[in-house]
Amino acid sequence: MENLSFKLKPIVPFRLDLTAWALRRRLNNIVDRWVDESWRRVLVIRETPIDTMVTQMFDKGNIFLKVNLAGLRLDSQIKNDSAETVEKCLGIKADLSRFYQFVSKDEKLNFLADRFCGLKPPRFPTVFEAFVNGIACQEISLNLGIILLNRLVSTYGKSIQWKDTFSYAFPSPEDLLKLKTEDFRKLGFSHQKGRAIIELSQAIVAGQIDLEKIKMLNDDEALEQLFQLRGIGPWTADYILLRGLGRLNVFPADDVGGHRNLQRWLKPPGKLSYEETLKIVAQWKPYGGLIYFHLLLNRLTEEGYLHEKSSR
Repeated sequence: MENLSFKLKPIVPFRLDLTAWALRRRLNNIVDRWVDESWRRVLVIRETPIDTMVTQMFDKGNIFLKVNLAGLRLDSQIKNDSAETVEKCLGIKADLSRFYQFVSKDEKLNFLADRFCGLKPPRFPTVFEAFVNGIACQEISLNLGIILLNRLVSTYGKSIQWKDTFSYAFPSPEDLLKLKTEDFRKLGFSHQKGRAIIELSQAIVAGQIDLEKIKMLNDDEALEQLFQLRGIGPWTADYILLRGLGRLNVFPADDVGGHRNLQRWLKPPGKLSYEETLKIVAQWKPYGGLIYFHLLLNRLTEEGYLHEKSSR
């Protein structure tokens, strides 16, 4: 096992803990882990699993991220690709100064942004991972969705062993294309969810679909492409736009958790309807997705996962 370390400098303000928790969502997530004040994930770079650990450091008032890689055949290409993936997942190059100016005009939004100042918009490393996450969590609670994803990852994802502990990467299309729907059923997925993931995996490997090219499309064009895929409805498409493509203007109004977080935060006299939710989030363009992440952290803080720290 080889080791390689390097530093990345995020655009401030930045807080690794907030961003990592917006990415991992739940304590039992075995892909995105929070261990000893560090974000850990097994990245697959050039078909090689790399155990990646990112820690926020301070030096003479400056903030930087120390990235430690552990794996086989580590070279400059692995380093560069890993750095690019970490930057994407943690949104460290996102300049949110205009967002902070936007929320400063609203007392309630400004309090929320100040409470979680330093949160950057997280993204999954690939659009495929966003797709599988969205499919897995359809029509069930996020807790159960994470359990299903953990089973998929620990059964079919590439792994790295350190002493007696295994860490797993998220499966690639190549890891899943030969599975049968019965294999997914054994993990707790429905027949339809398994079929959707298998069909997409096969299409990607066969070169019939390139999900990464959707990044070049505008929102309407991207939605049109996504709706052609089996299992993709409005909620899953919005989820992919936000967490897979980084479209920060998208607030998944159909998201049950997002809707509940909004309801708890606004405390309206009655339950918000879908139409009322759309009307509210329309006022937040082009930052609806960012506010979605802030509301997620607000809920995680209420549940005791996160702790208050100094802000701006």
